[in-house]
Amino acid sequence: MSITYSTLSWADAGSLSAVSPKIVPFGIPMNQFLNPSSSSSSCFGFSASLQGSIRLHLDSRLVLSKRSKALPFVVRSDHPQNADAPKQYSKREKKPFPVPIVDLRRAARERVKNNKDKPKRPLPPPKNGMVVKSLVPLAYKVYNARIRLINNLHRLMKVVRVNACGWCNEIHVGPYGHPFKSCKGPNASQRKGHHEWTNSVLEDVIVPLEAYHLYDRLGKRIRHDERFTIPRVPAVVELCIQGGVEIPEFPAKRRRKPIIRIGKSEFVDADETELPDPEPHIPPEPLLTELPPSEITPPSNEEETVSLAEETLQAWEEMRAGAKKLMRMYRVRVCGYCPEVHVGPTGHKAQNCGAFKHQQRNGQHGWQSAVLDDLIPPRYVWHVPDVNGPPMQRELRSFYGQAPAVVEICAQAGAEVPEQYRATMRLEVGIPSSVQEAEMVV
Repeated sequence: MSITYSTLSWADAGSLSAVSPKIVPFGIPMNQFLNPSSSSSSCFGFSASLQGSIRLHLDSRLVLSKRSKALPFVVRSDHPQNADAPKQYSKREKKPFPVPIVDLRRAARERVKNNKDKPKRPLPPPKNGMVVKSLVPLAYKVYNARIRLINNLHRLMKVVRVNACGWCNEIHVGPYGHPFKSCKGPNASQRKGHHEWTNSVLEDVIVPLEAYHLYDRLGKRIRHDERFTIPRVPAVVELCIQGGVEIPEFPAKRRRKPIIRIGKSEFVDADETELPDPEPHIPPEPLLTELPPSEITPPSNEEETVSLAEETLQAWEEMRAGAKKLMRMYRVRVCGYCPEVHVGPTGHKAQNCGAFKHQQRNGQHGWQSAVLDDLIPPRYVWHVPDVNGPPMQRELRSFYGQAPAVVEICAQAGAEVPEQYRATMRLEVGIPSSVQEAEMVV
């Protein structure tokens, strides 16, 4: 909702009061609205020296009190027209905790207080070592959605141009690279911040984030001398394996009885000899495989391209939504200083953190709870308003939006943009055609 007051002089206000009643919009008395020294003028931020004109630009819904006196109003925006991309933390800045430490300690004290003098309850899965059976089909869907995403992106990148800088990790989706001076790679000062655009690969679009594979997620923590003997797999795949996906190359221990807890960090496995032989595992759906390079072909026509783009965007959303649900039950840790991720209740002990001030921590990671963007980091790129139109201008940078690279590729291929990305892409914001027109924007 947009409400704009045009210029209204104090001389014209008298004629306005003669025609209309003594109540103006929002239930504010006319005498308080027109008198700059009244209490209502102070709530709008007007000073006593303001004698010329009043101009209010309110781009959101106004909520006022029903009292007779004018009180400060609240500006709300249910549907933002534009929004900035998430903040990118520098290498010298620690990631914030998803939940502040003060709130975590307060919740822990309340939990101890409420559970005092109460019998201990049995641990639910997966804390008791067993798999959450209701989430096994979801784990298979997330795994197959990742495979479909990779296969479809291989095909889409043959018809949608993706440029990558040869000096830094920035990419751009479009027929040519953007003109912004944002390169921070080696010798960037000699190039005045300009990028040198080259061909890109799939790893530039989807960040290759790996984690250690755990045979037993409740076992002992990985020591520093074991860091080369334990295989590493993509972090999303490791989350799916712990969620119940069976992959022969990466076996996992599946308990059929809950563990017997001895201490806070000590337990023993229950005796399973009395149980019958386990039945062969039947997957809820067959596992997909990545296409070999010889079978990667571009779409034949425009209709196939649009259909492929919509399927790719659906796989992207399905993978992220399913991984977010799995993370509620299966804990994921991330280092607060580097992108290292560990899927498990506690982080590993490998001293391979090389982030800022790692010498003070002896190379150990600062583990904290991870969020979805830590497990599946979206690589944001500039949104091109018109691929076939004029190139982007450096002076109009503040008018352009941003979107994850996968969403931008699918949008340029013809897919409809989901609602949650429209604000950051600024699809509803008009872009000036020239610099002179941008200077006239208020």
